[in-house]
Amino acid sequence: MASGGELELSRLSASQQAALQQYTDVTSQDIKDAIPLLERSQWNVQIAIAKFFDGEGPDPLAEAPAAQVNVPRTTARHQNLHESFLDADSRAYQPSRRPQAEPAPRVVPQLPVLYRTPFLVSILFAPFRLGYEIFSGIFGLLFYLASFLPRSLRSRFVASSIPKGLRQTDGRRVTLPMETAQRFKRDFEEEYGTHSLPFFEGGHAQALDTAKKDLKFLLTVLLSPEHDDTESFVRNTLLSPEVANFINDPNNNMIIWGGNVLDSEAYQVAREYNCVKFPFSCVVCLTPKEGSTRMGIVKRLVGPMTPESYLTGIQSAITKYGPDLNGVRAERAAQEMARSLRSQQDSAYERSLAADRERARQKREAAAAAAAAEKRAQEEAEAAARQQRLRQEWREWRATTLAPEPDTGEKDVARLALNMPPSYGAGRVIRRFASQTTLEEVYAFVECYDLLREQGARKSAEKPEGYEHKYGFRIASVMPRETFEPSTSTTVGEKMGRGGNLVVEEIDPDEEEDE
Repeated sequence: MASGGELELSRLSASQQAALQQYTDVTSQDIKDAIPLLERSQWNVQIAIAKFFDGEGPDPLAEAPAAQVNVPRTTARHQNLHESFLDADSRAYQPSRRPQAEPAPRVVPQLPVLYRTPFLVSILFAPFRLGYEIFSGIFGLLFYLASFLPRSLRSRFVASSIPKGLRQTDGRRVTLPMETAQRFKRDFEEEYGTHSLPFFEGGHAQALDTAKKDLKFLLTVLLSPEHDDTESFVRNTLLSPEVANFINDPNNNMIIWGGNVLDSEAYQVAREYNCVKFPFSCVVCLTPKEGSTRMGIVKRLVGPMTPESYLTGIQSAITKYGPDLNGVRAERAAQEMARSLRSQQDSAYERSLAADRERARQKREAAAAAAAAEKRAQEEAEAAARQQRLRQEWREWRATTLAPEPDTGEKDVARLALNMPPSYGAGRVIRRFASQTTLEEVYAFVECYDLLREQGARKSAEKPEGYEHKYGFRIASVMPRETFEPSTSTTVGEKMGRGGNLVVEEIDPDEEEDE
């Protein structure tokens, strides 16, 4: 593929290669597709760009030979006078076909490419540049002096003093399309005073795209300050109340774009639209029956005209192509309504889907919370069962480590009467303890009393590892009331002496937590 592209480039001339480079910089089209399009456009870059963006219509140059070859031959026909009248009547009732509108080019102004001159070249051409500056200064002085002359003499003097090749710019700086439109509007107001025409503040390509997108009519007005009929046309026709009111009426769907042919963009528009006489106006709109994406010139208004004839030409174009645009508007409105309905349906579906997802999420969270609660209850039950098992093992071990009850003959003994809680089922228990017995030993006796009562209790047991026993009761004296803690250092002899009457009270779990 690379060799084929190089072969095609090699057979092009220098001007054709420059046109190809300029075209590809704007459109970014492949070279293999760009060269045939430029050949069909006679290597005119502006026409090729317009065909690329607006679509390529039928080529008259390519169709002319085919039309000459395929010329339909009429066969000889014999008819009488009556048949000829019948044919004339039938042709009179046939609907006339609308002539195809001329395509409206999309003009994209090309800004000049600035480049820096090499240092040696600038030194060689310094004398020529100095002479040019002197020449420009002299002409600038002449232009300044000519500004004091009347307008008629000033326009003739300026037009005759400028070469024909340079009259399209008048020394005006090439600017962006928006800046050019603002400059035209400002100059128009300075020349003709305040007006009500809503000139489009943008480039002609932007105005064309806006008219195409919004389905409106674009009125392009090109003015030449050097033309004698420009001032009378603007003051008497373009700024007339009936024309201004018609353009400002929103029901007419009009966009007006104006340009001075001394500007680069307006000059290119005049060339592409085949403007041969000023003042020049044309009405452009979308032609759906000739192509769904094609903009066509539906009316040309050339030369000086009265407000009535100017307005009649615009109204005729609107009357002819307005129903087509109304049909496209209705179609777009139906598409927009269908799109809005689909959007609402999608939005309702998304909301319903979001609600279903929220309910599913809440259901999953509730199930996870129930599972976590069940797992936590199971763990608590297992922990309680393990605690109960360890407590039981500790009681069995502690029962084997309790000191036996002293004999009745021993002297250093304390006789204690313990009133057990009803849950113990023991009632009042009387037991002798050595005076050196600790209070913790008394607590252990009460804790393991049921095991000591049983016959055949285990005599050998091991203390469970990592278990710290807590007593679920307290021992207190009756009169005066005093609570005794399970201390391993305090003895029975120190607290109760030779004996005492004690009460064993169960501790409520809630009360224990409060303490």
